[in-house]
Amino acid sequence: MSKDITIAAELRDSRGKNEARRLRAKGAMPAILYGEPGSPLAVAVNPKELARILNSKTGHNTIFNIELAGGEKTPVMIVDWQHDPIKDNLLHVDLKRIDLTKRIQVMIPIVTHGDPKGVKLQGGLLELVTREVEIECLPNEIPDQFDFDVTELQIGQSIRVSDIPLTGSMRLLGTAETVVAHVVSPKAEAEPAPVEAVPVAAEPEVAKKGKKEETAEENKKK
Repeated sequence: MSKDITIAAELRDSRGKNEARRLRAKGAMPAILYGEPGSPLAVAVNPKELARILNSKTGHNTIFNIELAGGEKTPVMIVDWQHDPIKDNLLHVDLKRIDLTKRIQVMIPIVTHGDPKGVKLQGGLLELVTREVEIECLPNEIPDQFDFDVTELQIGQSIRVSDIPLTGSMRLLGTAETVVAHVVSPKAEAEPAPVEAVPVAAEPEVAKKGKKEETAEENKKK
């Protein structure tokens, strides 16, 4: 979804770890801007502004503007990002230019609401099988999420990807019969497996042979 957000960016002359450290010391962060119609550019952006976008309801599907100092202003999306594993702050992002007149492919989260009858009245279990679905649409028509009311679901009933309400330029990608959510019967407790009798091991042949030889020797002495 396109939002009226503009984030300033500055061109970077150099790259590497030292440059990244210098930027972070100034409160900035390295980023790459690429995609048609322009050429790839190394830029510096404010990590807090990008973090707010990633943590918003629309997340990485948010379309916003990047404005270069004295240069281009273009709509973009965050297509990749890197977090510090310890501090969890943003370290780097990849920004892709977006043509608002061309369809793009995006992953949309699926959210369910309500308590299914199959759970409340029949003792079943609600299983969420698919949590996001891929669609293709115009950038300005990207939905925040797809909502499903599962209140009427009973045991054995399901919601499938084909039930997603598509509007405007939206087109479903993938298998329409994929299950989004269903109510299933609780699994019966597994019965303990019967204990099988352990057969008594047969006496080794060597031992038997030895006993026969001892008996024969005793008979000779007698």
